[in-house]
Amino acid sequence: MSAPELSRLIKLRPLPGDAVIVEADEAERAALAGRFDIPAVNSLRAEIELDDAGKAIRASGHLDAEIVQACAICAEDFPVTISEPIDLRFVPEGSLSAAVSEDEEIELEADDCDEIEYSGDSFDLGEAVAQTLGLAIDPYAEGPNADAARKAAGIVEEGQQDGPLAAALSALKKD
Repeated sequence: MSAPELSRLIKLRPLPGDAVIVEADEAERAALAGRFDIPAVNSLRAEIELDDAGKAIRASGHLDAEIVQACAICAEDFPVTISEPIDLRFVPEGSLSAAVSEDEEIELEADDCDEIEYSGDSFDLGEAVAQTLGLAIDPYAEGPNADAARKAAGIVEEGQQDGPLAAALSALKKD
């Protein structure tokens, strides 16, 4: 397994008392853009508070990023601003699989946070921030020229009545 593009190892003991800032440098942003198959990550910054919750470490804060991605309709690049809350729990390796059997169904509540396993005496907060970014990227984002591209391709939205087929159907309805 290769090293994460954005790695920030945090020692379990003692936890930092102040908020931890994870900010990607130029090389890390370029590597993340490649990982997520987008043209660019122009900025990425997360501010995270860490709290000791017994065997788990709670990480809560906020992620802000400026990325460039391709429009799902016309493939033109356009800028996107991402602003996401972060609410994670780092748990010792093996504690997730022991809690739920393979065929057991679980229900998650809205306030349940994601759990990430770690081993040893540290966890990778940078990789968790990178995963949060990856989940926040809309794979079907539409850029500002999406409607014009649809119209140029003759694609109409549901409910719109354009084109020869729509005219023929409209004439049949009148009869």
